[in-house]
Amino acid sequence: MSAVGVLIFMSVLGAFICSKVRAAGGAIVFSLVALVLFIATPAGQGVPAAIGSFLTAVDDASTPALNGGGQEAGVGQ
Repeated sequence: MSAVGVLIFMSVLGAFICSKVRAAGGAIVFSLVALVLFIATPAGQGVPAAIGSFLTAVDDASTPALNGGGQEAGVGQ
């Protein structure tokens, strides 16, 4: 795993080059490879948990509004 930093850099460079030549598919693939490699490192191991907690907070905030269970702001107060 000592060369992971070089692989991440090369993936980001590949995504940059693909975006410059307007090859969106290649840029997306290189970006996903860089993200997967970053998550495999010790520094990136907290990313899935952070995304999960963010999505849980969004779900908790939006569920009452989507189900009609919450009161409208300013109505009846």
